[in-house]
Amino acid sequence: MDASDSREIERKYGVTDSTPLPPLRSLPGVGRVQRPRKFLLEATYFDTSELSLAEQHITLRRRTGGDDAGWHLKLPLSADERRELHEPLGENPEFVPVRFRTLVAVHVRGRAIHPVVLVRTRRTVRQLLGPNEEVLGLFCDDEVDSERLLPTVLGQSWREWELELLDGDSDLLDAADALFAAAGVYRSDSASKLAHAVGTLGARVAAGSPVTPPPKPPRPGSAGELLIAALREYRREWTIQDVRVRTELPDSVHRMRVALARIRNAVGTFHPLLGDGAGSRLRSDLRWMGHTLGAARDADLLAARLADLLRSEAPDLVLGPIAARIALRLGEEADTATSALRDALDSPRYFRLLDDVDALCSGAMLSAMADGRAKDTLPALVDHLIARLRAAARSADQTRDGADRDLALHEVRKKAKKVRYAAELASASRPKRWRRIAKSAEAVQDALGGHHDTVVARQTLLRLSADADQAGESSFSYGRLHAAEERLGDASEAVYDRAVRRIPKSVDTA
Repeated sequence: MDASDSREIERKYGVTDSTPLPPLRSLPGVGRVQRPRKFLLEATYFDTSELSLAEQHITLRRRTGGDDAGWHLKLPLSADERRELHEPLGENPEFVPVRFRTLVAVHVRGRAIHPVVLVRTRRTVRQLLGPNEEVLGLFCDDEVDSERLLPTVLGQSWREWELELLDGDSDLLDAADALFAAAGVYRSDSASKLAHAVGTLGARVAAGSPVTPPPKPPRPGSAGELLIAALREYRREWTIQDVRVRTELPDSVHRMRVALARIRNAVGTFHPLLGDGAGSRLRSDLRWMGHTLGAARDADLLAARLADLLRSEAPDLVLGPIAARIALRLGEEADTATSALRDALDSPRYFRLLDDVDALCSGAMLSAMADGRAKDTLPALVDHLIARLRAAARSADQTRDGADRDLALHEVRKKAKKVRYAAELASASRPKRWRRIAKSAEAVQDALGGHHDTVVARQTLLRLSADADQAGESSFSYGRLHAAEERLGDASEAVYDRAVRRIPKSVDTA
């Protein structure tokens, strides 16, 4: 988080012009209330024509006046808490800072961002001070005039209170709730001035955007209800990681890749519950994005893996510029993959994929089969995956040629991952049984994941060794690393041999 960024914890209250000020001095911990300070604030709120940010309770504004003039982006963290980011005003009042555009791209999806509301606020601020003169919170009494800048112009005026925590704790907010309620003042229905100015549904109608009623919710206890709940959680994780990937935070690529893999697996495994709505385009786009994320992550991991392996070698056995060659070759591959990922995240195909997943998570694609009870419907679908996993394991047992066996074990790993993700999704219906299946499949997946890593590392070492030969360098150390990776592969296979025996024959036998 930048030094100019912060976490904002506040509550808003709806009041009338005649509502008297509450006795703020009576709040617990408040030693005194500082004399009021008055400000005139003017804020322009930005969004798409569809109010994509408002729908996500995100506020993007440019404000002048007061102590914190500038661009503000507020991202919701909980009912009372938001992450507030700041950028300078800049010279162009309609040029949204690049950092903010990056952080909202997953919601904006290539659409134009423009002013949607102008808000003028006459603010009276009172600091609530503790016994040691620490600022526990800020009480703001706001008189607001707003002008909606959509095709249908609408002006509104209202008064509201805000109580923002600084050095105080949530007990202060709860005490304020009780104090204000005694005077007939309650929490506002609108989380922000933007929300008050344009209620999302009304603003979309005013902007000429079509508003379709939400689909009928799945029947309680049904397979469809469980599937849609899981899909929405995966989508939520995906959108969180999208921002983290764009800002290059650790482990974000892996976590986003896992979220996409879970959606892709759910679409494939539970396709009978989705009917024809989740078509081949969605599955193709999910696969494309998963591969793009995988390439960006795997190159970095492989470089780190080989560097660690090389450091474990005795210095007198490291012949030639092997560390430099590994860093150069894999660094170039990582840079290429990362550049491809950045391009993909800003591509129309990616934004279309996000829209398709939103439609999937709405529940509109559910088939008649989705109305069946989860505990009756899901076992047969997962049994099919277990049967395929066990068949792949038998095929791998019968394959002894090195390269063919590596491919066969990789197929086992992919099928184990499908079983694991499906069982984890279904675990809400019969937790213990499904979790046993998921854990047994995860053990196979982990063991063969380690094996696959050694296969990729050995293939890379062979390429690097050939490059070294052509350059007239020694390839001795590449051979030692290759042998070390072979031993690691054998160890992973031994773990797999034990884990695969624990895979149940069916859901009922787990």
